[in-house]
Amino acid sequence: MTSVAVPADSVFVRACRGETVEHTPVWFMRQAGRSLPEYRELRAQAGLSMLEACRTPELVREITLQPVRRHNVDAAILYSDIVVPVAAAGVDLDIVPGTGPVVAQPIQAMADLARVGELEPAQVSFVDDAIRLLLTELGDTPLIGFAGAPFTLASYLIEGGPSKSHARTKALMHGDPQLWHALAARLAEITLTFLRVQVEAGVSAVQLFDSWAGALSEADYRTFVLPHSAHVLQGLAGTGVPRIHFGVGTGHLLPAMAEAGADVVGVDWRTPLDEASRLIGVRPDLVLPRAATGEPLPEPRSRAVQGNLDPALLLAPWDVIEHEVRRVLAEGEAAPGHVFNLGHGVPPETDPAVLTRIVELVHKVSMR
Repeated sequence: MTSVAVPADSVFVRACRGETVEHTPVWFMRQAGRSLPEYRELRAQAGLSMLEACRTPELVREITLQPVRRHNVDAAILYSDIVVPVAAAGVDLDIVPGTGPVVAQPIQAMADLARVGELEPAQVSFVDDAIRLLLTELGDTPLIGFAGAPFTLASYLIEGGPSKSHARTKALMHGDPQLWHALAARLAEITLTFLRVQVEAGVSAVQLFDSWAGALSEADYRTFVLPHSAHVLQGLAGTGVPRIHFGVGTGHLLPAMAEAGADVVGVDWRTPLDEASRLIGVRPDLVLPRAATGEPLPEPRSRAVQGNLDPALLLAPWDVIEHEVRRVLAEGEAAPGHVFNLGHGVPPETDPAVLTRIVELVHKVSMR
């Protein structure tokens, strides 16, 4: 009897686990979105805001599938936004076109914490519905769920919107650590609930986005952020799905981020993957005790890595892109598993045909 391929046995999931794969899998952060003309057309026809679109299962299904059909990527990622669970928990916010999430009343004092409620799975049932719709059409293509990490979510809530310096966030962390940890703990629980809903609905992996963590020193990250990110990632340890942890500008934080408990560490374009693999070190659960027989044990395996082509290069001539893709693939060989991706999201002005060519190139060059 011929076995039927399932997402759990896909090249993407196996690469996340550091297992042998036929070729390096590839997907792109923000692969579903503004770079696709079919996305822009669909959003215009729907006439819905970003938050409304994320709450419409049929629309989420179609948008999530668009890059899979077009690019032949090895994984789909759920179309959503990191503030979706926070909004569901009662925070008054909106995703403003051209700006991003904007919070009506930023967090400034302990009394403000009451505006951040607890999240119940039923409040994000639309996500469960969308995932179940997707699984009927994705076949053996795995679906990645995701959420924003506590620090990045807290930064939006404290700053009131996107920030380049995160000055208010840092000031609150140091000036009122009690409030900071209370807020971060609340957001960690919201994030964990949101990801559990996705896992129970059937996603094959999850990614925790800590987009703004690179603004912190390692000392501040370890004191104010690591415990809360670890609570999320380790809270998913028993689910069996690979956990990816990604941040921007986090080269100096990679060892600490790895300690949070991810199976795969996402790396932005600033740090070569072979160097990143060295920095993130060995997973403690893969360091085996010496055998009673005294026989030598296999070398402990490090974590898998994800990344890390500079997104800006998508606008460069093809010969430049090809050279850089080959370089990233070569550097990724230093890790036990490599998932090819960008070092951040797809720029809106990207020609979709370039992404399709990159997928073909990655598959061809890495074929084993």
